[in-house]
Amino acid sequence: MDDYPLLNLFLTMLYLFLWVMWFFLLFKVITDLFRDHSLNGWAKAGWLVLVILLPYVGVLIYLIVRGRSMHERDEKLAKDSEAAFRDYVRRAAGTEGGSGGSDHVKDLAKLAELKDKGAINAEEYEQAKAKLLA
Repeated sequence: MDDYPLLNLFLTMLYLFLWVMWFFLLFKVITDLFRDHSLNGWAKAGWLVLVILLPYVGVLIYLIVRGRSMHERDEKLAKDSEAAFRDYVRRAAGTEGGSGGSDHVKDLAKLAELKDKGAINAEEYEQAKAKLLA
């Protein structure tokens, strides 16, 4: 262990961390490229060639030029996924349990929407939910 000092161990760990983060960033950029519907095929191909042939410079240029829209696409995807999940839960819960369960589910969904819109606070939401479920 004497021929590999502690400082070299830390540097090796740092390089490994940076290498893993680099690949994460590279895959994030490539994924964003294919997810973006505002770019045509030639623009996507151009960005992809730039990112593959000049990886460090290409990714940095991509982040500088398209970083903000990259964030907006991530945010839209998260909101769409959450809306789809809520819709699925509402549909699944509405089909099970008959009409009585369906009424409670609708009421709970309305309460959740009111809470999300800010019409009621968290404490009022919990009280109303407890009253519905009792």
